[in-house]
Amino acid sequence: MSDRRQLVFDAFDNKKTQRVPVGFWFHFAPEELFINKPEVIRKNVEGHFRFYDTFRPDFVKLMSDGYFRYPNPTLEKVEKAEDLLKAKSGLVDDWIDAQTALVKELTDHFRSETATFYNIFAPATVLGFVLEETGSGLTLAGLIKDHPETLAYVLNVIKQDLARLAFRVITEGKADGIYLSTRNIQDKAVGREAYHKYITPSEQGVLNVANAVSDYNILHICGYEGARNDLSVYEDYDVKVINWAVVVERVSLQEGKKLFGGRAVIGGFDNTTNGVLYRGSKEEVERETRRLLEEAGTVGVILGADCTIPSDTPLERLEWVRRAAENYRR
Repeated sequence: MSDRRQLVFDAFDNKKTQRVPVGFWFHFAPEELFINKPEVIRKNVEGHFRFYDTFRPDFVKLMSDGYFRYPNPTLEKVEKAEDLLKAKSGLVDDWIDAQTALVKELTDHFRSETATFYNIFAPATVLGFVLEETGSGLTLAGLIKDHPETLAYVLNVIKQDLARLAFRVITEGKADGIYLSTRNIQDKAVGREAYHKYITPSEQGVLNVANAVSDYNILHICGYEGARNDLSVYEDYDVKVINWAVVVERVSLQEGKKLFGGRAVIGGFDNTTNGVLYRGSKEEVERETRRLLEEAGTVGVILGADCTIPSDTPLERLEWVRRAAENYRR
């Protein structure tokens, strides 16, 4: 096993390491995330190659750019909640095949030198994308309030397809695990109890399949565009490592590590163009790196960001973080 892979897996396992690993990721086709065309997929692949060959990251989050759209034909003409009951799984084999091939092409290029984790959106997030596309006016919050059993049904359908995707990208694509992206329903009326009853089973279903074929799966609790989350909703999820929006949630790595029972954590840096990673001087980036490690410690900690960082972030800035972490002595 390569030194970088061992470094990352040891950190995930809460073992002492020679240095704290660093993990940042970009969208490589940021304006075309939902557009499944050969030129978009090629842009995504070549972006991974350039990033890897130039930076040699400690691990790679494999991006699903071009595959954000879930092309299930039974969900294309949703006008009312009852239409969701027509949903059937097993109709997106081409979509799953293509992503498995994408992951295999990427992992072949990395030659097992670097740990890899494929981005998969949670079933509720996927359904949210579908509802936006249909223009039906249906929302996840509205479905929980007025049609909860219908919501549970369609999430179970989507879960089955995403679980197959997770299984195949790990077993055939040779990813080391998945990076499951989720977030709270962005409505204060949807509390923990409703979330756990109607949303959690579909998320746990995907994770159960991923966990059966990999010990190293990541949960991302997304703070996209300032979305706030009750992190405690996920404290019992069976994952090896958790990433959340430290800056948005105002929950530090140290606090989150306690919340999640001491499990490994990823993050620390603001991922926006206003953050020190993007705007700060070399000295400021190094100082923030040291501050994060002083606060969170060096065991079971992987430095990264709240979410995807701006595509034009110079790679030298990521190297500043990696070198500062390597030189840190507590």
